[in-house]
Amino acid sequence: MEQDVESPAVTTRKPKLPKQAREDLPKQLVDQVRAKRKIQRYVRKDGKCNVHHGNVQETYRYLTDIFTTLVDLKWRFNLFIFVLVYTVTWLLFGFAWWLIAYVRGDLEHIGDNQWTPCVNNLNGFVSAFLFSIETETTIGYGYRVITDQCPEGILLLLIQSVLGSIVNAFMVGCMFVKISQPKKRAETLVFSTSAVISVRDGRLCLMFRVGDLRNSHIVEASIRAKLIKSKQTKEGEFIPLNQTDMNVGYDTGDDRLFLVSPLIICHEINQNSPFWEISQADLDKEDLEIVVILEGMVEATGMTCQARSSYVTSEIKWGYRFMPVLTLEDGFYEVDYNSFHDIHETNTPSCSARELAEMNCRARLPLTWSVASKLSQQGVLEPEGREKKSTTTLITQEEGLEEQTERNGDIANIESESKV
Repeated sequence: MEQDVESPAVTTRKPKLPKQAREDLPKQLVDQVRAKRKIQRYVRKDGKCNVHHGNVQETYRYLTDIFTTLVDLKWRFNLFIFVLVYTVTWLLFGFAWWLIAYVRGDLEHIGDNQWTPCVNNLNGFVSAFLFSIETETTIGYGYRVITDQCPEGILLLLIQSVLGSIVNAFMVGCMFVKISQPKKRAETLVFSTSAVISVRDGRLCLMFRVGDLRNSHIVEASIRAKLIKSKQTKEGEFIPLNQTDMNVGYDTGDDRLFLVSPLIICHEINQNSPFWEISQADLDKEDLEIVVILEGMVEATGMTCQARSSYVTSEIKWGYRFMPVLTLEDGFYEVDYNSFHDIHETNTPSCSARELAEMNCRARLPLTWSVASKLSQQGVLEPEGREKKSTTTLITQEEGLEEQTERNGDIANIESESKV
């Protein structure tokens, strides 16, 4: 389909375009092809999941956990609800105070010194609204005071005081949790823009770098990695975005990080790795994504923090290593974050880890044969006569053991018959 679209455009427009435009046209087509092959991320580089929940029928579940719902809202909606809740409660209780004054007739005896109102100096809805604010916020200027001749006013005062305390605890707690969310702490946890594949200790490894920009450390930091790739089972079932764990040191404890300086996280490509049979040529054709998750507790608040990032196929560089960032200065170590994302090319075989392991095995076999041949040539191995003699001795010893066993069996049978 792409050939049908591109070929007429090139043939019809080529004679009419200037030379510079004709030279730029293939580049534009290449960019279009690359854009079409662009992988849709499951997790963005900033750690946000690129998943939208649609057609949720049971929306009432959000109201059952209203506190978490308010915390998860954006700041503009959260502040709007914060102001709205306080304003509505002040207006409702202000209307209640005005209604009590209206029913009792306090508004008709304004300025009458012989009349004892429910609230002194309450002469309208505005003054009732101000008295509601003073009551709920416990300001108490002293100008408007409730009297002891109004039992319904005393009851309303108790109700507003209790409900006002609940509203304060709920809204202030919501704002405190939103302000102190550990998501902001994750902003200073950085991941390298690229992951690399190179040889380390004779084995292919996939590596990426993590670092912490703050001086306050992440306590009990741990790292995880997952491969996101669609698969089809043997039964024909298609599983979109299947998640596979990648071992980054779980069995050895290397996944527990002491994140004081930037660290290179290594995934060894062995038989249990999903990259075991993937070569450099195969990697360019794969449609996969690696999601890395860094977790730990914030030292200042003790809250759990999680930072995420991902690497798609185009961000996995085969045959590269990370540049060193740690240098020893006069009495301290210095980290150069300008080189945090820098990589350099290194000699790396383009074959898969499985093929590399097979080549290493074949390379070791001739060495074993040559050692055995050299030992036989030097007379270290026993001569044929000595081997035959030792073999005869072993056969004789085995026959003697068999005869002794038969004799023991006969004696045991005779003893059993005599007992009977």
